[in-house]
Formats: sequence, structure tokens, C-alpha cells
Amino acid sequence: MFIKGRTIVKFRFRKKSAAPVHLEQVPRHIAIIMDGNGRWAKKRMQPRVMGHKAGMDALQAVALEASRLGVKVLTVYAFSTENWARPEDEVQFILNLPIEFYDRYVPVLHENNIQIRMLGNQERLPQATLEAFYKAQEKTCQNTGLILNFALNYGGRAEIQHALQELVSEVAQGYRSPDALDEEAISQHLYTGFLAKDLRDPDLVIRTSGELRLSNFLPWQTAYSELYFTDIAWPDFDEEALQAAIAEFNRRQRRFGGV
Repeated sequence: MFIKGRTIVKFRFRKKSAAPVHLEQVPRHIAIIMDGNGRWAKKRMQPRVMGHKAGMDALQAVALEASRLGVKVLTVYAFSTENWARPEDEVQFILNLPIEFYDRYVPVLHENNIQIRMLGNQERLPQATLEAFYKAQEKTCQNTGLILNFALNYGGRAEIQHALQELVSEVAQGYRSPDALDEEAISQHLYTGFLAKDLRDPDLVIRTSGELRLSNFLPWQTAYSELYFTDIAWPDFDEEALQAAIAEFNRRQRRFGGV
């Protein structure tokens, strides 16, 4: 299946057949839609929230492996603007995870030179959630390795709307000419604008658990990303699964609209 020049391939991963990874071809920026936590728990006759808890362990393992392989940026879809529609107890559990994340996972990530950042609209998030991320960002801000971005209360269309509002305000105040409203100006005002220009857009987008859509995740930045879908539920996505995704990325030919 092809969508606007991008190849969509769906894989059923088997550990024993994982292809070797060529380090020189590791994507600079990988984005992951961490899907399937609830279904993973339901399959094991556990509450959905246990899947989210297991997903945190998977995230640490994948982040450490991405760092080891030389990935520069890892952006994960942690909580979308649409996820507020989920049951209240599940939402509360997810938004409390950053508190546990700081105590249990941040020390290990910090020891591995990983920098933690948060992307998204902070206005609706609980103060305790924000404080956990503020502490994580402060603790790791001097690290020079992998940048781990958490997209929390994130919506891609809202992100673009916010960027345009800022740009229109700059024009209205005379800080920017209307002729300067180009792609680079928009990119700079997105949540990923703090990244170096060559790191803002994911080279590879991974979605777990078998769904074949982006779900309002980084719509501007993923215009030319390679898309990789796997049936593996996120809590079962491990280092070898990441290597398999990167191995498939190595087999792609990226033309960016050319020939």
C-alpha cells in the first residue's frame, strides 16, 4: 500500500528472524506511537492500567537501546488530546505515571546520558504531573546523548494551530513580515522547534499493536517519514523489535518526492 509516496508495510515480528542492524543507517529521529497497552492487559485478564505500567518498562528498554545504537532523538506518543475521553480512572493512572517515572526510570536514563523533554499543551495537565517532568528535564538538561521527547496532552492539529497563532501575532506586532511565513518559520514554532533543523522531523515512525494510522501524531513533521507498523503490543516491544524496525528502515529508498 502506498500513501503520498510513502510505503506502508505491516510486519508480524518474530525474534529469531530479526535482521542485523547497520549502525551507519540508524535513523537520527525515531517517533513511536506506543499502542496496545490496554489490549495487552485484557489478553492477560488484567486491568487496562497494568498495560500502561508494563509499557513504562518497555519504554526504558527501548530508549536505552536507541541510545546505544546512536539514535539522536526518540519521540513517544504518551497521551493525546483525544485520550481525555477515556475512563477517568485510566486517565488519572496515566497522568500519575510520570511521578513513578521520575523515581524509578529517570536515574537510569540519566546515567546513560539521556536528556528528557516534554512536548504538548501543559495547561490541562495536573500540577504533580508537570512537576515530575520539570524535575526530569532539569536533572537531565546537561546530558548530551539521546533526547527522549514525551508527547503529553499532544495533538498535531492543535500544535500547528498554536504555531500559526504565534506567527500571526508576530506579524501583527511588526516582528515578522508576512512574506517570511514560510515552512522554516512554521517548523521553528512547533513543539519540536528546539531541535536542530536536521533532527526535527522523524526519519522513522513506528506504531505498535497493528493499527495503521498516525492518529494526529506529528502530522507536519512526518510528511516524509518512513512508516513501520507491527502487530506487537507496546509492552512486548523490546530491543530486538526496535532492531527489526531499523533493519526494515535500512531497506527503504527515501526519495523525498524525487526519483
